[in-house]
Amino acid sequence: QVQVVESGGGLVQTGGSLRLSCARSGITSDDTAMGWYRRRPGKQRALIARIDRDGTTFYSDPVKGRFTISRDNAKDTFYLQMNSLKPEDTAVYYCNAYPTLYYSGGLPYWGQGTQVTVSS
Repeated sequence: QVQVVESGGGLVQTGGSLRLSCARSGITSDDTAMGWYRRRPGKQRALIARIDRDGTTFYSDPVKGRFTISRDNAKDTFYLQMNSLKPEDTAVYYCNAYPTLYYSGGLPYWGQGTQVTVSS
């Protein structure tokens, strides 16, 4: 059964940095890209970065140039380095497969996420 555990969030000041981690287990077929998603207060969850199996990366415009997604294949762990943080980056951050989410029990599976709060 798939499991992802996000960590590394916290409270930082504007301009600060954080590094999020996503450890996954129970993956039987590693044929998908992985993405970082976030849900800002009052907004829907949205993809902000992804890394394909060949290492190609994609970033949404709000985070481009500030965030970097990477992977450690040996540890089956994904990272999101977040620099120059802004108050509008405040959100719960999740990792999941892309474009097809992981499923569990017939429903989309999401980990608990990790809260990032950026103070002004």
